[in-house]
Amino acid sequence: MIVRTLEECRQSERRVVAKTWESVRMLLKDDNMGFSFHITNIYQGTETHIHYKNHLESVYCVSGEGEIEVVGGETYPIKPGTLYILDKHDEHYLRAYKEADMVMACVFNPPLTGAEVHDEDGVYPIVE
Repeated sequence: MIVRTLEECRQSERRVVAKTWESVRMLLKDDNMGFSFHITNIYQGTETHIHYKNHLESVYCVSGEGEIEVVGGETYPIKPGTLYILDKHDEHYLRAYKEADMVMACVFNPPLTGAEVHDEDGVYPIVE
């Protein structure tokens, strides 16, 4: 059994900070569960270009509000209780409104190793 708290993970190398977000990676590839689990804060008033060419992701909004704009497609509002699933490697822009950070619970398949950040195309690399 694996038991971790968000706070202990936040105080470790499992916390990864980027320009528009920070992610606490609570479950990673080396935990051998076949997926990874993260609590990610999208900073208020920011926009992040994302294109997971190598991963599928499910995201549940815990708090805050914003929107997800699929490149060449629709824009969807994000608020607490919203789940979105990037099941087709959807290229998108994720925006948090100016009022507050968005807190998101994220699941990745294949699992992340922990140190990934988006490259210039918004992609996480595959790490063996």
